[in-house]
Amino acid sequence: QLQLVESGGRLVQAGGSARLSCAASGRTFSNYVMGWFRQAPGKEREFVASINRRGLSTSYADSVKGRFTISRDNAKNTVYLQMNNLKPEDTAVYYCNADRMQVFNYWGQGTQVTVSS
Repeated sequence: QLQLVESGGRLVQAGGSARLSCAASGRTFSNYVMGWFRQAPGKEREFVASINRRGLSTSYADSVKGRFTISRDNAKNTVYLQMNNLKPEDTAVYYCNADRMQVFNYWGQGTQVTVSS
């Protein structure tokens, strides 16, 4: 089992910034592609960003491109999501995800980000 614990969620004004962290334990972190997803009230969970195992390739949802940056530190077993220029529509519970060959897949418990207008 790979355990994932998110932190950093908070209330922030529109235009502000927040940085989410996801700390992993229990397995070799660098074996996993890491991602961030989010779920707003009444909506399905959606992809936000992902980063490959070595941190050399990233992918983003169109809605966050240019505002969010995903990164990872394999020495610290941690993945980050830097969120800038936040908008009210970014309000959601943000979940960390770890995937290995689409066979082993783990989720964190989520952290709430609320953006006020």
